[in-house]
Amino acid sequence: MFMKQTFVIHRRRFLQTTALGTAALASTSFPRASFGSLTKPADAPFHGLKVGITSYTLRKFTLDQAIEMTGQAGLKYISLKDVHLPMKSTTLERKEAHRKIEAAGLVLLGGGVIYLNNKEDEIRAAFEYAKDAGMPTIICAPDPAALDTVERMAKQHDIRIAIHNHGPGDNRYPSPLDVLPLVQNRDSRMGICMDLGHTVHMGQDPVAVIQKCANRLYDFHMKDLDQAAPKGSPVEVGRGVIDIVGVLKALLAIKFDYHVALEYEAKADAPMPGVLESVGYLRGALAGDSMILRLPLARLSVSV
Repeated sequence: MFMKQTFVIHRRRFLQTTALGTAALASTSFPRASFGSLTKPADAPFHGLKVGITSYTLRKFTLDQAIEMTGQAGLKYISLKDVHLPMKSTTLERKEAHRKIEAAGLVLLGGGVIYLNNKEDEIRAAFEYAKDAGMPTIICAPDPAALDTVERMAKQHDIRIAIHNHGPGDNRYPSPLDVLPLVQNRDSRMGICMDLGHTVHMGQDPVAVIQKCANRLYDFHMKDLDQAAPKGSPVEVGRGVIDIVGVLKALLAIKFDYHVALEYEAKADAPMPGVLESVGYLRGALAGDSMILRLPLARLSVSV
């Protein structure tokens, strides 16, 4: 298994010095009703990575609330789950969702996970959904038999697809390394969404997986686990066993230019404290003057 190394700088001190403001916000309880006036995200370069959120994190809230909560977390990027924009929505509803996101100062980078059966009409409908909403990437889990049709639709609509891995319980795409051979010789729009948690559930070193999949890595679900095992449960980013700093360094090293989407799956009814702590940890780790970021990559991932 691959877990974070112990650093000279203790994690608690690291969080205190880099994310004090976020930690204070994390103690706030956000209601499910009105969130008041919409707050646009602050300028948050995250060392150049496009750190945002997948709206599955906010699945118990409305689209309007999810948009506002994303801004309150200081994030600029979002991808939508169908709970916030149903697959059977109309063209007007899709365009309105995009308008709301854009008006809030956010950037829509994708939608999914979308499950695709080997049925051409269903696959075409999914691409039309993404095109109408202005999604450049579809995060998906297609039937392997459907890949030829998916590739053809990706070309026709000029939309990337990123196949999502779902860990040990997924008999099709448990790891990004299972996706790679299926897409690497296809059209360049065919790629991978690496789920960090599920990759670690497989007992794989996420840094090595990022490096191997670099040329086809088009989306990334950021999360942390309480144990590097199939039954590992989600925790706030930075509190678990995953070497988050090593992962961030690996993404920077490959010049990853796509969505680094926080997917905080715990505490669905009240996710914001965990979201804010996770964002604070990522922001601190990616600060331009971070001592931890300047450590050699080889020191940040160890086998135990």
